[in-house]
Amino acid sequence: MKVLVIGLGGVTNGGKTTLAEKLKNMLPNCDIISQDDFFKPESEVETDERGFKLYDVLDALYMDEMVTSIRNWMKSPASSGVVTEEPENTCDNQKSVYILIVEGFLLYNYEPLNELWNRRYFLTLPYEECKRRRSTRVYQPADTPGYFDGHVWPMYLKYKNELEQNASMQVDYLDGTKSQEELLSYVYSDIIQELNKLRE
Repeated sequence: MKVLVIGLGGVTNGGKTTLAEKLKNMLPNCDIISQDDFFKPESEVETDERGFKLYDVLDALYMDEMVTSIRNWMKSPASSGVVTEEPENTCDNQKSVYILIVEGFLLYNYEPLNELWNRRYFLTLPYEECKRRRSTRVYQPADTPGYFDGHVWPMYLKYKNELEQNASMQVDYLDGTKSQEELLSYVYSDIIQELNKLRE
């Protein structure tokens, strides 16, 4: 039994969750772990001097729990309970590869996670488009006025910059302004290539 762990990271509202769900529906034996499920409760998230809740930093997340969840899945993916049904025509050797897609905005800046990835994708958006999309979403707690410019976007740039300066990190940057179909087609083909390599 082999496992393939795919990171789908990047900018807020970049289309990570949508892409992950579509991939899950197309790939055999595929599960998703979402970083959003590891946010600390609001009471444990720090507030800065401007009154902004600092959600877009690693300290706002239970990262160790996330690593543990991924490692547990890797140990026994078949018992995770959400393995998709096998398509009838799937050849036997494909059944022995299990795929985990981990999606979230801060995947590649936490060292213990970096030894787990088989592939890393990072969705990007230009500032204006990201801000526009973010303004259409409802968050709990809600974004306060100035929050995007004061916290969300600067943290995205900070972590993206850290990533780009890490020469040892192989990341496939994706343009989040492309159509969902185009992004899905590209990532799906890429994952299939990885699957084929694992089966050889």
